[in-house]
Amino acid sequence: MSAPPVVDLPIEDERLAQDVTNGLAAVEKLLRSSVESEDAFVTEASKHLIEAGGKRFRTLMVLLAAQFGDASAPGVVPGAVVIELTHLGSLYHDDVMDEAPVRRGSPSANARWDNTVAILTGDYLFAQASDLLADLGPELIRVQAQTFSRLVQGQIRETIGPRDGEDPVGHYLHVLADKTGSLIAASGRFGALLSGAPADVEERLSRACEAIGVAWQLGDDLLDVASTGAESGKTPGTDLKEGIKTLPVLYALAAGDHPRLTALMSGPVADEDLDEALSLLRAHSGMARARAELDAWVDRARDDISGLPDIPAKDAFLALCDYVVERSG
Repeated sequence: MSAPPVVDLPIEDERLAQDVTNGLAAVEKLLRSSVESEDAFVTEASKHLIEAGGKRFRTLMVLLAAQFGDASAPGVVPGAVVIELTHLGSLYHDDVMDEAPVRRGSPSANARWDNTVAILTGDYLFAQASDLLADLGPELIRVQAQTFSRLVQGQIRETIGPRDGEDPVGHYLHVLADKTGSLIAASGRFGALLSGAPADVEERLSRACEAIGVAWQLGDDLLDVASTGAESGKTPGTDLKEGIKTLPVLYALAAGDHPRLTALMSGPVADEDLDEALSLLRAHSGMARARAELDAWVDRARDDISGLPDIPAKDAFLALCDYVVERSG
């Protein structure tokens, strides 16, 4: 009998599933204690998104990667918390920039309090991550610094958009790799480094995790168009209504073969036009091209994973690749 699903991923090996479950519990405990402050308000604001839940996807990547070394090494759990705090801090800042009223089904920090509180809370989480990181050694500090640089550059690129003459699709994929893929790549690298895995395993895990991260985001792009709310738990067309040009939209605009669709996609789609826009986009070849791009990123991940040692964690990573494809519809 298979072990229970962990973070939406059914792990077949019961011992691995138990190791990951125990690791997730340890990470959750340290994550909550790491944001405690003498100031009750700082603690409340910092725990706001922690208590709202989340997949802990990056934590899972750290824990699975650590299986290729000594998964019980003392730095693995703090390393996973560093990654999770970095992710959470970036969400506080994202919600300010996006003026998002909701995050994980709860009012965002900027909606509950204000932009200043949200920005400063994100900064506090980054500071707490740095405090934990200081005990993990200079190599991990360098990895975190390089990752943070990519996160910020990705956000800047997204904010200014493609430059004159730059391919919008290439620009978009570069943004995804920096904004989403880089921290998931760091998750794999942290797990490998902190567990003492061999250097070639570390590199494979980092590349595979980045590819999985980009593919996951491309899956979200497809779900925003193709899914129904009942199937995915997401409201279809959310990105279209916000005027976000995801990969299917970029391919459709580049094709330029449907004037009505081009007109609808030129800016935020009005509520009264949303059903038409979704119907036209679902039938457009841009969807198939976006799906092919997702498949290509998953294939990159599989190529690197195939060279890893044959242990249950390798099978779990391959199962994750399958899951990323299946969840996209």
